[in-house]
Amino acid sequence: MAGSLRKPTLTSCSSSSAETDDEGVRGTCEDASICKRFAVSVGYWDDPYIQHLVRLSKERKAPEINRGYFARVHGISELIKAFLRKTECHCQIINLGAGMDTTFWTLKDQGLLPRKYFEVDFPTIVTRKLHCIKLPTLLITECVLVYMSPEQSANLIKWAASSFGTAMFVNYEQVNMGDRFGHIMIENLRRRQCDLAGVETCKSLESQKERLLSNGWEVASAVDMMELYSQLPRAEVSRIEGLEFLDEMELLEQLMQHYCLCWATKGGRELGLKEITYSSVQGSG
Repeated sequence: MAGSLRKPTLTSCSSSSAETDDEGVRGTCEDASICKRFAVSVGYWDDPYIQHLVRLSKERKAPEINRGYFARVHGISELIKAFLRKTECHCQIINLGAGMDTTFWTLKDQGLLPRKYFEVDFPTIVTRKLHCIKLPTLLITECVLVYMSPEQSANLIKWAASSFGTAMFVNYEQVNMGDRFGHIMIENLRRRQCDLAGVETCKSLESQKERLLSNGWEVASAVDMMELYSQLPRAEVSRIEGLEFLDEMELLEQLMQHYCLCWATKGGRELGLKEITYSSVQGSG
């Protein structure tokens, strides 16, 4: 069991380049929030809060984008629920995700969130001791690590593993970025002054798992979003596919094969945290 929270080591960059990068990242965060807002307005999933916090875009978002966000929200929600079941809600959740995420508020409405839930940015987690190290802890990052250098993200992951005795780390971000489609994604973001500083860790599902395993986590799993989509409940897939016509299935597959959901656990042998796989999550209903 870890004795106390230790401050992770981060390297810095020049203020001018950091400000430019921050502006680009903020732009992608705003786009993500707007995309989620649009998908909810079409009926992909229920979220009574996002309409009050994010403007509805006048521009219609592509069906493949909406389906991608549905898979992302569904996948992360199911992993959260699996962790809560294993710990019987006697736990804490630390959300380090970027952008507007009201998923947790809807889970709270369902009575699924534990009392200790924190949604914090990285400077807060460094400067404030918000967390009880003895409680099972779920940490979540969504498109966060990819904007950090490999050294910085490794330090964060190692800090999380060393700070909490029983924990699960969930990460959603890019994968398979070494192919032509990945290079196009990288160049498109660079044109928006948004550099993926950690993209070299996003080469494959194996490289994603290895980053977790080499920084203190005991068991790691990863699945690309197309594989996850194929495992979604058939009734839900039929429902969302009936919302909009999709004429380019190949584009959906390419897009989803370049994002992944990966998670790792440590400790919690008596809770069965190592048994959490996406197949078992889906099978639990």
